[in-house]
Amino acid sequence: MIVGVGIDVVDVERFGQTLERTPGLLDRLFTEEERSLPLNSLAARFAAKEALAKSLGAPVGLNWQDATVRRGEDGRPHLHITGTVEARAEALGVHAWHVSLSHDAGIASAVVVAEG
Repeated sequence: MIVGVGIDVVDVERFGQTLERTPGLLDRLFTEEERSLPLNSLAARFAAKEALAKSLGAPVGLNWQDATVRRGEDGRPHLHITGTVEARAEALGVHAWHVSLSHDAGIASAVVVAEG
């Protein structure tokens, strides 16, 4: 059963400008393993975190550090969740995630499906 679906798009250039203007934002939005990725990948991961929040009903109090977008051995993205995100997912009965990322023509996008 699908518990929630989220989608988000990010203008990569604008996102990069925001990161330059607000240096601490990189540390607030991304886990240590994500921070060294190129801008296109960071923008797609930010879109995924926004989509993840939407799939959970966009509750107040989710910590961006509690979700990491990782690449599986097969090359597909997947979510690793802890803390506030994990607690919300458990409360909703989420047991699986489906994630799709894309970036092209200056736009990064992500879709997240929460399955219960």
